This record gives sequence, structure tokens and C-alpha cells, in this order.
Amino acid sequence: MTKRGNKREKKTTIKRKVIILTFLILILLALSAFAYTSTQYERAREESLRLIEESNGKQDAAEIEFHGDDELTDYVHVLLVGVDNEGAGPARTDTMMVAQYQPKNGKVKLISLMRDSYVSIPGYRNNKINTAFFLGGPELLRQTIKENFDIDIHYFASVDFNGFVRVVDIISPKGIEVDIERRMFYQDGAGDVYINFQPGIQRLDGKQALNYVRFRNDRENDFGRVRRQQEVLSILKDDLLSISGVTRLPKLLGAIEPYITTNIQNKQMLDYGRNFFLNPIDTVETLTIPIEGSFVDSRNSHAGAILELDMEKNKKAIHEFLELDLLENQ
Repeated sequence: MTKRGNKREKKTTIKRKVIILTFLILILLALSAFAYTSTQYERAREESLRLIEESNGKQDAAEIEFHGDDELTDYVHVLLVGVDNEGAGPARTDTMMVAQYQPKNGKVKLISLMRDSYVSIPGYRNNKINTAFFLGGPELLRQTIKENFDIDIHYFASVDFNGFVRVVDIISPKGIEVDIERRMFYQDGAGDVYINFQPGIQRLDGKQALNYVRFRNDRENDFGRVRRQQEVLSILKDDLLSISGVTRLPKLLGAIEPYITTNIQNKQMLDYGRNFFLNPIDTVETLTIPIEGSFVDSRNSHAGAILELDMEKNKKAIHEFLELDLLENQ
């Protein structure tokens, strides 16, 4: 073989070695990233489990009755409930949402249901909608939403409010920035809850953010609470989708998993996760029920202060917002 041929063969060999070495380095980096991800996930999960064990523990999804409708390909509806597990007796909620996810086009729509909405509860006398959750958990709340607004629910997910604190602190370790419009002050008789925010732009950590979204002791009452919940969810979404937020995703998933009770299976989670990356979500559309001009403030003997809804007007608003006619005819 000529020297020229030997030189060409040597260059080819070196090139192959470079390709192989590069490939091995990529594999090593991938394995390192996986190990880092697993470590961050497990450490955060163990810390959350320890915190839950010190409080009241977590209820297994298998123990919760829920008969959701069959999953659809074009969209899915998830009942989201914020749960206060403190104290004895059934869990309470003042946060109820229905989320619609359209995997193929990356659309997310969020309906917030005001807790004082006076509705028909299957098997019980009419009452506030959050009473349905108190009496029968996610299943009775699902039935109530179906009966009053004709929405089919496929899955549920309940999140302990303590999990919300962890989410904020992990996604936004320096706190979330909010512009507080007016002073917010509240202290309960036992001294367990103390809220005192001054007007202006402030950074709130997890506990402060929880107080911010749960505050209702002003002229806006529950409407202000729902507006602030939607505001904070939007801030957290933006922080999570930032580069620094994405790097905290493994820790976030590990931290929040023990606080979530859901009937969504792992395979479905993976499918939705794949669609999420293929069709990223730009905005989250929101709706508050009851809509403006569709209710009156009232009071009765057994439920106290209530919102009497024009059911047909609100049901129409929901169906138009979720594009149900369009989706069901595709």
C-alpha cells in the first residue's frame, strides 16, 4: 500500500475514533443527566414524604371513588381541587377548577368555579358547590358539575395546599413577583392565620403566596381570590418555562408528587408529557363561573351567603369557552 493510501486510512481511522468517542461522551452525559435527575427527584420526594408523615398523611387514589367518563382523543377534562387537610373530618376545599387539555394543538383552558355557587347536589338538598366535595369527595363533585353544567369529567387531581407552598419555593426560589393593589389584612381568632400585605410590587415565598391566593376578606371576596389564583398560576407557568425553571423540573416533580392524589395513570402521564413537548402551551385561557351579570348575591337559612346563578347563561358560557360543540363534531 502506498504512503498516500496509508495516510488516507489513518485519517479515516482517526475520524471513526472521534465519532465513537463523541458518541461515548454523549452517552456518558446522558447517563450523568439521568443520575442527576433521579437524585434530585428522589431527594425532593423523600423530603415531601417526610413532611406529609409529620402532618396527616396522604390518601391513596385507589381509596377514592371516582367514575370519570372514557378518555377522548381530542381533549380531556380534569377536575382540579385544592385540598385543606388540616384538622379532623372530611377534607375541605375552596379551590375548584376544571382544566381542559387539547393534546394535539397544545391548548389549555381553565374554569374556576366559585365555591359559594348555589347548585343542585345529587342525593342532597341544594347547597354551595364546595359542599358537594365535603359530602362526597371528587365523585360527588363530578356528578354535581355534570348535573348543573353538563360537563363530562375524565380525571381528577387533588392537591394539598402544602404542596402549593413547595411548588412556589422550587419553581421560584427567590419568590414570585406580584403587584398588590391594596392592603390585605386578616387574622383569625385563634391566631393561626395572619395575613398582612402592603400595596405595591412584592416578592412572595411559598407560604406568602398561599396566603395571597386564599385571601378573601375584602370587597372582592371570592372573585378576588379566583383572580389571584389565576394570576399566580400564570406567573408560575412563565417561571417554569424559563431556562432556570426547566432545570428545576426534576426536583419539582419529586416534591409535588406526594402531595397529589389522582386517578391519571403513569402511561397517560407519559403520553400527555410527550404531547406537551411536541405541542408547547403558549397561553392558558381562563373563565370564572359565574360569569358577570349571571348571578345575584343572596342568603338562605341552611347555606348562608350564596351566589344564585342563572344556570342556562353559565352553562352556555362554559360550553362556548370549551368549544364543546366544535370538538365533539370533529
